[in-house]
Amino acid sequence: MARVYILANVLPGKDREIREALRATKGVAMADVVTGHYDIVAVLEAESMSIIFDNILKKVRGIKGINRTETFVAVE
Repeated sequence: MARVYILANVLPGKDREIREALRATKGVAMADVVTGHYDIVAVLEAESMSIIFDNILKKVRGIKGINRTETFVAVE
């Protein structure tokens, strides 16, 4: 199982709406609003890294209101 962690900054007041959009996206295993430098943390999981990068990340990046993301690939 391939796994990627995404930290996201979103437009003010859009955190819960974007969290719900992420949770509704196939391949997003978890998404939560968090405190600190980032607004949302999400976990993406799929059979392979290519599925995550070719399909799931494309959908996540299409969600309106996400300003910036930082992506972390799990290595084990």
